[in-house]
Parts: sequence; structure tokens; C-alpha cells
Amino acid sequence: MVLSIVTIEKPEAVNFILGQSHFIKTVEDMHEAVVQANSAMLFGLAFCESSGPALVRYSGNNAALIDLAKKNALALSCGHSFILFMENGFPINILNAVKNLPEVCRIFCATANPVEVIVAETEQGRGIMGVIDGVASKGIESEADIVQRKIFLRTIGYKL
Repeated sequence: MVLSIVTIEKPEAVNFILGQSHFIKTVEDMHEAVVQANSAMLFGLAFCESSGPALVRYSGNNAALIDLAKKNALALSCGHSFILFMENGFPINILNAVKNLPEVCRIFCATANPVEVIVAETEQGRGIMGVIDGVASKGIESEADIVQRKIFLRTIGYKL
């Protein structure tokens, strides 16, 4: 087995969800779930088929995000993995819709942070072992940090 790191390439502000699913039907079902959960969201989705022709399957409503998804999915080339890039919304807006798809097995991350994906490769193929999402913790929040966190969440409308 060979371990390697694949860095997700994306613009800094773009959010994405990286996960694992078990069926080619994922592409159409996830497209429908995203549109139903947030019709204003722009997105690009790619899914790595793990048998037969083993193609990167894709969908979305924004050509640049679709291209970004295809490029990163091909770089990963891990069977049954999917990557969903989004604008005009955040993972929190669609994450439950994605997780509730019957074919979705797991979510590795949902973030705008820099991400490195730890990939294992054997003679059979490639698989995601885990992710490095962002940076290491730098300390414990102070009382002032708590106040700032609470103000921020209310300013962006996620808390009352």
C-alpha cells in the first residue's frame, strides 16, 4: 500500500463537501437534493465511479464549479468518492439533504478551509483514509473570543 496526499485545489472562499457514496445514482440524486434545498446555490459535483468504465461522473449548474469538481475528483481518483463545490450558500444549507440521500455513506469534510486528503493506493485501486481540514488548534478560546464568536453567529443570521 502507498499513502499519498492530494491537496484540494480551489479558490479560497469556495466551500465544498467531500464524501463517499455507493452508487452511480448519486450524481442525479445529489443534484436534485442541492436544488431542492437551496435553489439559489451555484454548484459543481463530481463522483468517481468505482467499477465498469470507472469514469468521473459529473453534474451541476455552474460550468466553472463543475470543472473544479471534475479536476479534483480526477486528482483523487478514489472509488465512490464525491466532491461538491458551491457558491451562494454554505455546506450548512445543504448538508442534511446530502447526508439523507440513501446512497451517501459518509462525509469526510464540509469546509472552505485548505484541505489535504490522505489517499491509500493498492493494486486494486485508491481510497480516502481521511482528511486534514484547515490548521492545527492554536489554543483555547478566551472570554473575549466567546463574545466575538457569539456576535459573529448572530451577525450572519445563524443564531438569534
